[in-house]
Amino acid sequence: KDDENINSQPFMHWRDRFLYCMEAVSRAAAESGEVKGHYLNVTAGTMEEMYRRAEFAKEIGSAIIMIDLVIGYTAIQSMSEWSRQNDMILHLHRAGHGTYTRQKNHGISFRVIAKWMRLAGVDHIHAGTAVGKLEGDPMTVQGYYNVCRELKNEVDLQRGIYFEQDWADLRKVMPVASGGIHAGQMHQLLDLFGDDVVLQFGGGTIGHPMGIQAGATANRVALEAMVQARN
Repeated sequence: KDDENINSQPFMHWRDRFLYCMEAVSRAAAESGEVKGHYLNVTAGTMEEMYRRAEFAKEIGSAIIMIDLVIGYTAIQSMSEWSRQNDMILHLHRAGHGTYTRQKNHGISFRVIAKWMRLAGVDHIHAGTAVGKLEGDPMTVQGYYNVCRELKNEVDLQRGIYFEQDWADLRKVMPVASGGIHAGQMHQLLDLFGDDVVLQFGGGTIGHPMGIQAGATANRVALEAMVQARN
């Protein structure tokens, strides 16, 4: 995925980055015979520019685009509507949420933001890791995930869910664990979050002592080993 801080800087123009990334995606897919993808960050200063970047991402073959929470709620819903109309997956990175969620006295819980994003119609939401570098104890973060995935949230005080909520036929959101996680935590991640989760190992892959390829292999081996051991 693109980093949340990347949109279009002089040293990394968005159009060039999109082309380079999709070239790598196509090459990896051809060599492996597997479906590959890359979250192209279309976050920009105006709706017109975000639409322009999203259209280009679609034109060059991407199936998924990415936006940051800081673009605002109207813009998020607008990009969600565009994604539905264009058969694109929309990944929401929660960049900027700390300006609301860190203030315990009069802030807004991330649980509420997760509900808003489900209502807004995003497909993925960055929802914390519990075992990585991000704030949040395991039970609280599980509560975030359950708000995204369950058809009906039952009261669960341990996970911070104080009222039941029936989502009826409103679609689920796929929660994403990303931020300081690595293959050595695979057992914790699967135990906490189960199967319906996207696990993103960025620095945890690149930082492998034997290199990036070894890091990617370690991720897959760890996941497959945990699933086989469980089943």
